[in-house]
Amino acid sequence: MRKVIVSEFVSLDGVAENPAWTFQFGSKEQEQYKFDELFACDALLLGRVTYQGFAAAWPAMKGTGEYGERMNSMPKYVASTTLTQMEWNASRIKGDLAEEVSRLKQQPGQDILVFGSCELVYTLTQLDLIDEYRLMVFPIVVGSGKRIFRDGSEQKILKRVETKTFSSGVVVLSYEPVAKQDEK
Repeated sequence: MRKVIVSEFVSLDGVAENPAWTFQFGSKEQEQYKFDELFACDALLLGRVTYQGFAAAWPAMKGTGEYGERMNSMPKYVASTTLTQMEWNASRIKGDLAEEVSRLKQQPGQDILVFGSCELVYTLTQLDLIDEYRLMVFPIVVGSGKRIFRDGSEQKILKRVETKTFSSGVVVLSYEPVAKQDEK
């Protein structure tokens, strides 16, 4: 069964929205990590805002090489109730989100990657549809913005799967949800 993997850029204070603040911490090792991550998956699951931003930028970006080719060619599934036109190798998730994502997870193939999409991640978390969280934590306090874990979220217990540290000071913390029966 395919897994839904959330991969987020997060500040020390938990902000994930509009991560332009990440650029100052770039490194070759982070680029390689993101390259390997993308190529281990064969589909993207995105919220409307992230999809629209990516669809406007990626097809026209120059010099992105294999990574850009992969981003542009892989199928995208977009959770939106308002979009009617889909481009960039994308299809809109219609109907019940939980049913549709569960159906995608049952299909053969590699894992499904979620980038950005704070609202979608929040909803998928509440529906227990995320199999792994990969939080790329940047050594910066942003102060305000959307968070994937926010006030009103249901308590979830996670177990650490892996930790990667980069010379830039960025750390990737990978967690899997603990099944409710295992919480005791």
